[in-house]
Amino acid sequence: MHTINYTTARQHLAETMDRVNNDRTPILVTRQKGEPVVMISLADYNALEETAYLLRSPANAERLIRSIASLRAGKAEPRSLVDED
Repeated sequence: MHTINYTTARQHLAETMDRVNNDRTPILVTRQKGEPVVMISLADYNALEETAYLLRSPANAERLIRSIASLRAGKAEPRSLVDED
C-alpha cells in the first residue's frame, strides 16, 4: 500500500483521488498528531461492504466457503443464469 502524509494528500488531493480510483489501490494517509486513514475507491468500499454483509450470517459464510472450496477443487459446473426457452 502506498503511503503519503496529510500535507501531500491535501496539496494533491485531486491527483491522489484519481490515483486511488484509477489504480484501485488504497493509499495510507499519515498525520503527525492523529491516527492514519486509508483512502479507497468507492467501488472497493462497496465491495468490502457487500462481502462483510454476506459473511455476517454464519450459515451464509459457511455456504460461501464450501462453494469456494468446491470451485477450487474443480467440482464447479457452468450454469446459465437466463432461461433460454
